[in-house]
Amino acid sequence: MATKKNNTNKTAPIKDIEYYKKKFWKIFFYTLGGVFLFFILASWGLMGSMPSFEELENPNSNLATEIISADGVTIGKFYNENRTSIKYSDLPQHLVKALVATEDERFYEHSGIDGRRTVGAVVRLGTNGGASTLTQQLAKMLFHGEGSRFLPFRVIQKAKEWIIAVRLERQYTKNEIIAMYFNKADFVNTAVGIRSAAKVYFGKEPKDLTIDESAMLVGMLTNPSYFNPVRRAERVKTRRNVVLNQMVRNGVLDKAKAEALMKKPITLHFHPESHTDGIATYFREYLRDFMKEWVKENKKPDGSDYDIYTDGLKIYTTIDSRMQTYAEEAVTDHMKNLQEEFWSQQKTNKNAPFVNLNEGETERLMQRARKNSDRWSIMKSDDKSDEEIEKSFDVKTKMRVFTWKGEKDTVMTPNDSIRYYKHFLQSGVMAMEPQTGHVKVWVGGINYKHFQYDHVAQGARQVGSTFKPFVYATAIEQLGMSPCDSILDSPITIPKGKHHVTADWTPNNSNGEYRGMVTLKKALALSINTVSAKLIDRVGPEAVVDLTHKLGVKSDIPAQPSIALGAVEITVQDMVAAYSTFANEGVYIKPQVISKIEDKNGVVLYETVPDSHDVLNKDIAYAVLKLLEGVTESGSGARLRTEGGGNGYNRVTGYPYVFKNPIAGKTGTTQNQSDGWFVGMVPNLATGVWVGNEDRSAHFKGITYGQGATAALPIWAMFMKKCYGDSSLHVSMEDFKRPPNLAIKVDCYSRVVKDSTDTEGGEEQDTDEFDLGMNGG
Repeated sequence: MATKKNNTNKTAPIKDIEYYKKKFWKIFFYTLGGVFLFFILASWGLMGSMPSFEELENPNSNLATEIISADGVTIGKFYNENRTSIKYSDLPQHLVKALVATEDERFYEHSGIDGRRTVGAVVRLGTNGGASTLTQQLAKMLFHGEGSRFLPFRVIQKAKEWIIAVRLERQYTKNEIIAMYFNKADFVNTAVGIRSAAKVYFGKEPKDLTIDESAMLVGMLTNPSYFNPVRRAERVKTRRNVVLNQMVRNGVLDKAKAEALMKKPITLHFHPESHTDGIATYFREYLRDFMKEWVKENKKPDGSDYDIYTDGLKIYTTIDSRMQTYAEEAVTDHMKNLQEEFWSQQKTNKNAPFVNLNEGETERLMQRARKNSDRWSIMKSDDKSDEEIEKSFDVKTKMRVFTWKGEKDTVMTPNDSIRYYKHFLQSGVMAMEPQTGHVKVWVGGINYKHFQYDHVAQGARQVGSTFKPFVYATAIEQLGMSPCDSILDSPITIPKGKHHVTADWTPNNSNGEYRGMVTLKKALALSINTVSAKLIDRVGPEAVVDLTHKLGVKSDIPAQPSIALGAVEITVQDMVAAYSTFANEGVYIKPQVISKIEDKNGVVLYETVPDSHDVLNKDIAYAVLKLLEGVTESGSGARLRTEGGGNGYNRVTGYPYVFKNPIAGKTGTTQNQSDGWFVGMVPNLATGVWVGNEDRSAHFKGITYGQGATAALPIWAMFMKKCYGDSSLHVSMEDFKRPPNLAIKVDCYSRVVKDSTDTEGGEEQDTDEFDLGMNGG
């Protein structure tokens, strides 16, 4: 069969080279036009706001965060660069060269954008690092931070970054851009800007930085938190060596010298900078740490972090600037007076200020202090041997030291300087409203510039007899006792095996004598040790520990009978909060230092929610208050109601108080007078005071000056006198609120009898003598 030929097939037209050339140029110009339009729209701000000419002229990088007191006073600020920017002429050239060699090798050749690096980054899809120039990084720091991780937004932000970088290059010289970059960079650990970083990490000005120190700081810039020299020294050393290699690669450092520098360890002279002027310096540093955690949990609407140094936040605190000032004045007035007596007594002490330490114990303490000193770290960084460093501590040198009459220039050996500073008595004071938990006063020490350890929140110290009310409260709750119930003051022995003691435990009264039958109110007023021991024997130490923790004390407390005498370390903050529970009808409220936080536009970002829980019923809480009132009526706190002085009180404040209003309080004195306490309350204010030396082995030799009634109570009294003198504070002088239908007997018949064993005008000296290592206690 014949096949029909198909004549429908036609040859397709052949597209010549001209067609493809037109196609190429069409796509090219459309793409180029699109990119051009994209940048035009971005520069006009149609893809998000762009900095104006004025903002480029004066970058707004220092909107300080204000710390505002409850009475509307700005008591401090958190700010960037400490307002001390540095000029390019003050930067060492090796620091500048290290930066350029590491972050932007062609910095002096481009006009804000490095085309070669940009193309390379695009080709590698960013797998081998970014292409940001120093100017682009500065643009990012000044105007939009890290930016979004969402790719389309990131592309837009990158375009804006390029535009801003070009504008910055037109507006500033290369040297000015480098200076701005160093002034803006954050080096963590409170070091913002190169000047702050040089001081914080090395204790020097930028111009004095060595090559390896400069390389370390430049190395941190990639990721300051990741390359934190305080926490990750080895990682930072590796990064520093990368910078040194980059300097060699760019011909700004000799290879042999770089290799020698690479062998050196990271040696810091680390001293975080802080604001040491004004009031509430210890509190402001505590608040800084709080805010660092706060910004991690509270983000901006765009998901980025707030910066407390640049975002202009307003932190409204519970601190009252008037009360804070009065408390700081009370600490200064009393402590400089008490310190004078301490100096006087130490004149005859050959091992001053240490008491009952042998030569070996003293040397170990001194050696620990030497190794923690700036001198040791600096000389170690200069490759000095331990022997050379040790010898330097015996060489007299010029120095400026703290005194209660102001800083003083003097000449002494570093060893003498260590002993000198260990002479100083320290103090911690906190006051809060029991009903709200609002902290009104926070004094962490005697001088923040020279003594930066916070004795309110950081320093847990043995509390002595101030712990006894927790034992009494447990007995009233568990045993149904009242302040008017009697108990026998007589010797007691808790045998081995009972309450976890490892040997028989026989506590003694401070004066070695016993009074027979006494009421609980009198027993607490006179701080009788045997009564506290008998009470904890009846209820068991576990019950006391449980109640103390419910009262907000966070310390680890051993379930041992000896805690009844105060063998427990607790912070001032926790002690005040625990006592406040009694004044708040048995309801514990966690101390609060912030009422709210606003942004720069007044929008509320955070408000504190009270954290509280029931601990005791109202009747028991009130019964404990009546017990504590007994302390200020007939016990070691009775001097609050007298006028005049006492034997040996020529250098302390005596008793010029004459308070007539109800006061609930308790003194405390630990073994060897190492810690003196007083916690005092009126209905709307609870205040705790601790006084002691940094080292427990430095203390008064005798009870006259070392007891809490002498060392700590006067600060409370002087503070309260000032508060009562300011009618605008409305500090209560009324009775504590009595619960309706009170079921516990608190009004006891009493007859004032001077105890022949008492001293100092009939007052019991409040001291708790116990051996921490004795009998398992």
